[in-house]
Amino acid sequence: MTGRIIRGIGGFYYVAVASSGMTEGQPDIYECHARGIFRKDGKKPLVGDYVEIEPVPDEHGLIGRIEGFLPRKNELIRPAVSNVDQAIVVFAIRSPEPSLVLTDSFIIQMMMQDIPVILLFNKKDLADKDYAVSLAEIYGDSGVKAYPVSARDEEDVRMIKGMLDGRTSILAGPSGVGKSTLLNAVCPGASMETGEISKKLKRGKHTTRHSELFAVSEDTYLMDTPGFSAFGVPDMDPEELKVYYREFFPYEGSCRFNGCSHTHEPDCAVRHAVDAGEVNRNRYENYCSLYDELRSRKRYR
Repeated sequence: MTGRIIRGIGGFYYVAVASSGMTEGQPDIYECHARGIFRKDGKKPLVGDYVEIEPVPDEHGLIGRIEGFLPRKNELIRPAVSNVDQAIVVFAIRSPEPSLVLTDSFIIQMMMQDIPVILLFNKKDLADKDYAVSLAEIYGDSGVKAYPVSARDEEDVRMIKGMLDGRTSILAGPSGVGKSTLLNAVCPGASMETGEISKKLKRGKHTTRHSELFAVSEDTYLMDTPGFSAFGVPDMDPEELKVYYREFFPYEGSCRFNGCSHTHEPDCAVRHAVDAGEVNRNRYENYCSLYDELRSRKRYR
């Protein structure tokens, strides 16, 4: 039978399989080992993989063995997951205050892996409406869709569900921004599912930092990746960074110097555009901060 890996921990892989015995739209969950031949071939199952499993008779529950892999649409390195359509990156408007440099780092990580990004500024009920809107507008020309939301607002939850519909989405962001509230709002069964697996593993609900996949509906999945919050700007040559700032694209080739870094050179078209209000100053300052970080890394290698 065919299923999808929703969690992997301690050598066990939990595979969701649709069956006639589904309860309230939820699939059966098989606890599986992977065949040793996959390890020999260097193949490691990932959360998000579609797999072929062979059920194994067991009086204690649904047990199986992974026998094969279906082709992957894509494979992400950080986090190590597969078959992803988009990333939902969550930051709080207040409590805690958002770090826009960290926000850009998250976005760049996903852009490097060709994953579209939707940016949610959560807890809009804690801030002035104009401020909440202004945060989202910072990313207006970045190629990223950004929205102020509240995970406790029914209208916002419906909007977010629409963004997720028919896709497999990564849910990422720092701790304390309301990811758990958002996850449970769009997928009410998530707490129950996490609890059931944690009970079986004799672990607390939030002690693992492994990625986990939740079914929002039959063809819609939300992948929680708690470890993703620890990553900084990906390693790259400092001169590559500007490729991930789409606001700069209209001005490329208009600077005095070829290969302008847009940080200090005279007659830089991007810096002129920032001064003229044509490029968002917050985004430009984030760029400069990340550029300096990458330069420092390169210097001390």
